[in-house]
Amino acid sequence: MTSVTLQIPQSLKFTDDEFVEIVAANKDLRLELSHQGELIVMSPTGGETGERNLELSGQVWFWNRNNNLGKAFDSSTGFKLPNGSTRSPDVSWIKIERWDALTPEQRKKFLPLCPDFVIELVSESDDLADTQAKMREYINNGLRLGWLLNPKDKQVEIYRQNQAVEILENPQSLSGEDVLPGFILDLQPIF
Repeated sequence: MTSVTLQIPQSLKFTDDEFVEIVAANKDLRLELSHQGELIVMSPTGGETGERNLELSGQVWFWNRNNNLGKAFDSSTGFKLPNGSTRSPDVSWIKIERWDALTPEQRKKFLPLCPDFVIELVSESDDLADTQAKMREYINNGLRLGWLLNPKDKQVEIYRQNQAVEILENPQSLSGEDVLPGFILDLQPIF
């Protein structure tokens, strides 16, 4: 997926509600907002990336449905991170206690928190360095576990709080560790 970053002058910074209006007026676009106020416009994915995203979402959804420990979200869900950015991970999940702590009004808007878990999938047109920076941003905002999947190189980067990034070459599966207890992601359909 190719993205374009629009620089917004300081004098034109918009509020959260104004950003929601921009998103609503551009339903065919996937938009994110960086903590520096940059508007990031991402193009739709290609067929292979779309199929892989659905596979990843499906595996997380199925595990969550059977365990009922939290809420799983697809790539269209926006999260308002503590640093002020609004991001939409390819797959995300939060513990049920964090969901229950949100008001009904907060649940309808971009969720005002960082997910506990995310997956970002590098597509053919993504810039790896940009996606790695996005993963570091999640970690800096409270993410507990994140997986950056790079199908082209058959490589996974695992992000954890207060730890160096772990890089795995061509793994067959990944464990959800203590964040997603009992979850095993099958990577064979991805790689």
